[in-house]
Amino acid sequence: MGFRTERHGVSWEDVFGYVQAVQRGDTIYISGQLSHDGDRLVAPAPVADDGSVTDFGNMGEQLRRSYANAAELLGRFGASLDHVVEEVIYALDCDALFAVAGPVRKEAYGRPDPQVASTMLATPRLAFPEQLVEVKFTARV
Repeated sequence: MGFRTERHGVSWEDVFGYVQAVQRGDTIYISGQLSHDGDRLVAPAPVADDGSVTDFGNMGEQLRRSYANAAELLGRFGASLDHVVEEVIYALDCDALFAVAGPVRKEAYGRPDPQVASTMLATPRLAFPEQLVEVKFTARV
């Protein structure tokens, strides 16, 4: 049974101690993907002095970038989002996520009826204060 890992090369991989993706046999497990380009967060949410998010308007852009980062990782295994069988979306605000998720997901998967099991969960906090959403994936090749 084969075993392979991939990383993005971002600082928090070493700080937290993990890889972005693991392939074991015909299954690829993708760690929660967030909206980043290298160590730079893409479309960070505005945050008040107390650390609370003041506007959820960047939810769609963050979600779009999270799918793009997952697609990039999957490509390294010769796979794509077409191979995803399950996703779990963690969001600070489910209403804000639900308002943008349909079109963003359909665009990412390239079809009006993505063939993927999907779970959406609300969480009080993600890794970075400016982060609104994170998506983990399981793919079969």
